[in-house]
Amino acid sequence: MSQRVEETPERKAFYAKIGGENLSALWNVLATLVTAEPKSACAAALWRFARVRELMLEGGALITAKEAERRVLVLENPLLRGQSKVTTSLFAGVQMVLPGEIAPAHRHSQSALRFVLDGKGAYTTVEGERTTMEPGDFVITPSMTWHDHGNDGGEPVFWLDGLDIPIVQLLDASFAEPFGAEAQPIQRQPGHSYAKYGYNLLPVGMRNPSGTSPIFSYPYARTREALNRIRHAGEWDPCHGLKLRYTHPATGGYAMPGIGSFIQLLPAGFATRRYRATDATVFTVVEGKGRTRVADTEFEWSPKDIFIVPSWRWATHEADEDAVLFSFSDRPVQEKLELFREDRGNTPA
Repeated sequence: MSQRVEETPERKAFYAKIGGENLSALWNVLATLVTAEPKSACAAALWRFARVRELMLEGGALITAKEAERRVLVLENPLLRGQSKVTTSLFAGVQMVLPGEIAPAHRHSQSALRFVLDGKGAYTTVEGERTTMEPGDFVITPSMTWHDHGNDGGEPVFWLDGLDIPIVQLLDASFAEPFGAEAQPIQRQPGHSYAKYGYNLLPVGMRNPSGTSPIFSYPYARTREALNRIRHAGEWDPCHGLKLRYTHPATGGYAMPGIGSFIQLLPAGFATRRYRATDATVFTVVEGKGRTRVADTEFEWSPKDIFIVPSWRWATHEADEDAVLFSFSDRPVQEKLELFREDRGNTPA
């Protein structure tokens, strides 16, 4: 775009005059508004789960899940502090529910995902159907659906929350309501949604499906089995290893309309080709150890750690042992707006 426009006394006087009319000159800001490539305010960052867990337990002694409504430590991007953003378009946090607790039922415009990090015995109830939460499970809370969480087990349970809060804020479309009771009544047997939609079968007469998958729980046991079976074909993508996306069974699209969710396997010793894309991405380590290099920053990671790859930054992954990474980003929004772009390492560094 054009370079900065020279200022003259006459021009400065003109800018002051139009400023009084709530006007400004585009030619003074065009180069910063329409950039030659993405100029993200998001930084590469990593959170060690061991430290987050320690701090969450400390917080659990200070406030109950009921009082907090959601006992979550927000993952704030280092360059976006105070904005409750992990990337410029997404929210992420780590939630903890202690044994015997219930995080009260409510609903809101924002869509949410849960990816279980640690502990067993917890559950999420969505619109009257309860699902247990095991490590590695991917659970969806669609927009404006009643949901509550609880823990019937004997240990704390932690999961990664991902929400499209910044997108909803940008559009001024936020609504929220309390249910009026801690827990909603159970109306369907556990596994009802998966039985109805998760076996390559759909109800006859199903038309105009919601943009959010009717399967709200994707168990890790089934996901890991799929990765194991596919790996034997040896079809490794040089940029991703073996990477799959969670899908909507009726449309084949993304499981959530505003957040894309992915799972990938990197075999021991695998090093990816450098890759960049316009969707800033949140990763968490399900299994294995390795490292990720983002531009000039390198992170060593191990299970349950969480890290960020910002928009349009070169990144590579390397696995010391078989590793599984879960990730999410705003790719569905970018694709719908025809904005998404990726570079598979063919551009000179």
